[in-house]
Amino acid sequence: MFEIIIGLEVHVQLNTKSKLFCSCATSFGEEPNTNVCPTCLGLPGALPVLNKEAVHKAIMLGTALKSQINTKSIFNRKNYFYPDLPNGYQISQFEVPVVGLGELVIDFEDGTNKKIGVTRAHLENDAGKNIHAGSVSHVDLNRAGTPLLEIVSEPDMRNAEEAILYLKKLHSIVRYLGISDANMQEGSFRCDVNVSIRPKGDTNLYTRCEIKNMNSFKFIEKAIKYEVNRHIEAWEDGVHDKEIVQETRLFDPDSGETRSMRGKEDAADYRYFPDPDLLPLIITDEMMEKYTKIPELPDEKKERFVKEYKIKEYDASVITASVEMANYFDEMMKEGISGKNGVTWLTVELLGRLDGSGIEDSFIDAKTLATIVKRIEDNTISGKAAKEVLDYLIENETLDVDSSIDKLGLKQVSDDGALLEIIDGILAANEDKVAEYKAGKEKLIGFFVGQTMKASKGSANPQKVNELLKQRLS
Repeated sequence: MFEIIIGLEVHVQLNTKSKLFCSCATSFGEEPNTNVCPTCLGLPGALPVLNKEAVHKAIMLGTALKSQINTKSIFNRKNYFYPDLPNGYQISQFEVPVVGLGELVIDFEDGTNKKIGVTRAHLENDAGKNIHAGSVSHVDLNRAGTPLLEIVSEPDMRNAEEAILYLKKLHSIVRYLGISDANMQEGSFRCDVNVSIRPKGDTNLYTRCEIKNMNSFKFIEKAIKYEVNRHIEAWEDGVHDKEIVQETRLFDPDSGETRSMRGKEDAADYRYFPDPDLLPLIITDEMMEKYTKIPELPDEKKERFVKEYKIKEYDASVITASVEMANYFDEMMKEGISGKNGVTWLTVELLGRLDGSGIEDSFIDAKTLATIVKRIEDNTISGKAAKEVLDYLIENETLDVDSSIDKLGLKQVSDDGALLEIIDGILAANEDKVAEYKAGKEKLIGFFVGQTMKASKGSANPQKVNELLKQRLS
């Protein structure tokens, strides 16, 4: 039996308007090599100037991860040669990063949780992008110099599930803080996965392999499982030392396999040394006071939702996983509806109609959905009718709930006089069943309710019908 050891290095692209060491724009999708200048092109004589907004965002993340924030940190040159790295080195942090030891708590479905250590989070500038076309490769340096925060975990995860929970929680925190759009498809949130195994009970760390530049939760899970099986087979075949070497690997989504890319360097191979063009980064008391005041995070929001809105912990976890959905639910609850109904109509009815899209893509805003729920709670319409109203609003792109109810003729009849007239007719036409009911066959109340609802063409308030029938039958 083997124990799996997983550590993650997550690169978060910070949503600053300009790059980390120059004033070039960080916008995505521009014509190749248009957002560039002498500094991010690595031309002789060009000097870097640190973007203070990136530092502010690093402080915010460090606060969210309960990390030590180093008030003095140093930028280093990480030396390696690759076509998309114009300087021949990356400006990063090594010995003293801006964010030190911290933690992130992951939650399991059974209500338990686990603390994952965070080793560090350091600032660095991104490389450019290689575009391969057959036998020719092109280099786009628009991305070169974009500010990144690299968040390095401790090797505390023991299976793919824990790794995905960690990544999703970190992704959520980054979005709550507003420091990155964390768009995985555009590479704003990507991950290097380090995997190794060891015999159960062994405390040594054996050769690890790094799976590079993953930007899909699904593919990360598949890559980890494949790599773990590859390591186990090598151990069991007695060829671990030959088959498992320290290297960087790529995941092929088509085959579901990882393949060797290049040998993995050690820190010494990068020949780190302090960047002579950059002074140490000093974080002042004023900066700490201002940027450690961060927004309400997922765990805090979840706790508040359970306490304030009286909803289940699991439901609160689902809603707070996304900052957009959490804010949407908060807006719904301001309309004075019950938490239970709010959860159902948001997570089941509305999301079910969005066909996999996020709540941010919904035409129906929070106040409109809450108004539908209010009309159920004040007995204006039934739950079944409310679904028709929601469908009508979406199909006709209107947000006028009350006019739609009137137009569809779905308003419930709660007037005693009108309902008693229908009920009296039903009872007169079914004297035999009335006698049976009075003789003790009380289940027949369902028959009378059904007949009344049918006679009213579904417009009668079922609760009121039950109440009036029991009065008449007694």
